[in-house]
Amino acid sequence: MTRSVSIIGKIKVTIGVCVKNAERTVEFPIRSILKQSYPRNCMELIIVDGSSKDRTMLIIRRLLKGVDLKTKFFTENVGLGFARQLVVDNAEGEYIIWVDDDIILKRNFVEKQVNFMTTHPLAGIGKARYGILRNSSHVAFLENITFVIETLKPYEEIPPEMCVTEGAIYRLSAIRDAGGFNSSFKGAAEDTELAKRILSKGWKAYVTDAVFWELCKESWRDLWNQYVWWGKGWHQYFHKNKEPILLLKMSPIGGFLAGILRFPAAYLLTHRKLLCLLPFHYAFKRIAFCYGVTKAHFEGYGHY
Repeated sequence: MTRSVSIIGKIKVTIGVCVKNAERTVEFPIRSILKQSYPRNCMELIIVDGSSKDRTMLIIRRLLKGVDLKTKFFTENVGLGFARQLVVDNAEGEYIIWVDDDIILKRNFVEKQVNFMTTHPLAGIGKARYGILRNSSHVAFLENITFVIETLKPYEEIPPEMCVTEGAIYRLSAIRDAGGFNSSFKGAAEDTELAKRILSKGWKAYVTDAVFWELCKESWRDLWNQYVWWGKGWHQYFHKNKEPILLLKMSPIGGFLAGILRFPAAYLLTHRKLLCLLPFHYAFKRIAFCYGVTKAHFEGYGHY
């Protein structure tokens, strides 16, 4: 089902939101989209619902009711790669900004992302910076700070594995040049797989100066489940791309070392003693990740 609201003006940027069973958090990204300083008649919103079983779509439709923003709705039950490609196939903008169901955009986010791409014609991907979300649990803080540290330096060139779609802007011509998203990817790593192909075509990927906040998992159990799910998706990526060095980096040992290496910058930024747990936090989520990869291997997940 598709609904469009006609508005006079040339669409410059498409905001793609792929959601599934996100009733607890989806209100935050939608409200932050509606508060953007960028002109609404130059934006469009594409919502792709992965056949949610909860109130996700009811909440979205309530928030968008009567709003003067060109909007299209789609429903799918194939997987995340297919959902992303639905946005690409129906996008009218020159750029696509990907907004996940658990992030909050700063008010000037869209404006900064579009300006960055306009002034960097070789950029195929612009990854925004993670902001520090205050008053979160210890688990959420440790998870949040890892991403904050990775995107501290605006205009720095980054590898494919850092080009996750949340909070990122993709040039539509770069996506099409690389052949689009692989629709066989049901879960995570669909963005890394595409980013690898985009960069192989000569496009560049950078950290931008736009800022957003991610609502990270608040408990160890939820963090474990998230990384098991990511591991299952990444199994498909590793099956397609033989990268032993990257696989080693994603191991528990690689995670523990990454936590040690990131501790100094994280401590200088926040001065929190809790960061002594950062290596163990990294190792914990990498154990979950590797469990997901192994589980997917024995289940035959991602063999295409």
